[in-house]
Amino acid sequence: MVKVKVYAVLTAKAGKEDELEALLRGMAAPSRAEPGNLRYDLWQDTETPGRFVLDEMYTDAEANSSHRASPHFQNYAGKIGGLAERSVYVVKAVDVASASR
Repeated sequence: MVKVKVYAVLTAKAGKEDELEALLRGMAAPSRAEPGNLRYDLWQDTETPGRFVLDEMYTDAEANSSHRASPHFQNYAGKIGGLAERSVYVVKAVDVASASR
């Protein structure tokens, strides 16, 4: 099984910081409850408070695809363009420490 790791960097458009944070916080609980979701964490940049990083991991590509098809992701997708500049990175493991440490 090949895990899917996703990082998304979202930088709020001027005056949209609170709205972006609320949208992202609203994604956490339903995303974590999805079958195949291993991690869904929201981080905020300490230097640029309007910049957020999503750290996601799924059991496989199918779980990631299911996430992207979910109603909460579709709601997010419909709103995010008006709130933030967004960069998404899907990465593969190269040298990753065991979670049991």
